[in-house]
Amino acid sequence: MKTRTFRRTLLAVPAVAVALSLTACGGNIGGGSGDGDFPNGPVTFTVGAAPGGSTDLIARALAEGMADDLGVAVPVVNKPGANGGLATKEVAEMPADGQNLVMLNASLFTITPLAVSEDEAMSIDDVDVLAGLSQDDYVMIASKKSGINSFEDVVKSDKKLSFGTTGVGTGSQLAQEVILAQADVEGTTVPFDSGAPALTAVMGDQVQISTVQLGEGKPQIDAGTVTPLVVFSTERNEFLPDVPTATELGYDVPVSQFRAVGVPKGLSEETKTKLTDAISAATQTDTYKDFNKNNLLTTHEISGEEVVAEWTELAAKYKKLTEEEGISLVSGQ
Repeated sequence: MKTRTFRRTLLAVPAVAVALSLTACGGNIGGGSGDGDFPNGPVTFTVGAAPGGSTDLIARALAEGMADDLGVAVPVVNKPGANGGLATKEVAEMPADGQNLVMLNASLFTITPLAVSEDEAMSIDDVDVLAGLSQDDYVMIASKKSGINSFEDVVKSDKKLSFGTTGVGTGSQLAQEVILAQADVEGTTVPFDSGAPALTAVMGDQVQISTVQLGEGKPQIDAGTVTPLVVFSTERNEFLPDVPTATELGYDVPVSQFRAVGVPKGLSEETKTKLTDAISAATQTDTYKDFNKNNLLTTHEISGEEVVAEWTELAAKYKKLTEEEGISLVSGQ
């Protein structure tokens, strides 16, 4: 009989509302007037993440192709904070003239609301969505020292296991908490502040299991320093074709990170068409396709309307899953 206890050790979740209240009003670089002569100067692409991460790199790759199509510069401006909430809130309040774009992370609208108050949460209805871009999958990995080679080994283990995540209110936390609850697996959850320390911890067996984004874990998987157990996409990932999905194993845990391009609400159809055409042109270039492949990103290029429908459905599904399994993503609960 298993006698392990389940203890969640969670980091504090920053208050999105407080962070947003500190945001200064901003505008696009180079100005711009009405949309009749769009684009009128550079089109600023704001990213709610620090330089160098997946979200930032996707924006920069897309901006390069869009600049060629629009005939103006598309500078990327980084404004990290509140899981992208700072940047999204700021751009949402700018004029709807097409001169300002924002990179949207699905988790801001589908998972973060489960970890903050209703007043702090952002809604997908706060912006207009132009187009979906790509999918970044999560993979559960095990340390070599643990001797765990499959998720079935996790379920059957009598050892006291520790499980790392990339932070509170993230897809990593949600995916891992739900599959462990559905599999009735006990253990200690240890949230880190990003994917790198979560990966390092499992490599050194400080935790036996971690769930990280594929791009973070794949180099170590290829090097044989960690073992992939399960991916959380609805279908097998093309970059890990031999690793089963949680769905295949009988668990209802479809969790991925999706990204899209947003603008302030009220954009004219003429300007919206120019921007969506530029996005489409950029994503069809060999440079952008190579970028996706090199960064292990699965193409998920859908319309803005499809993004809203998909993310709204995911938000409801994640909320239902956490309620059914009695899981709280909020610190201290």
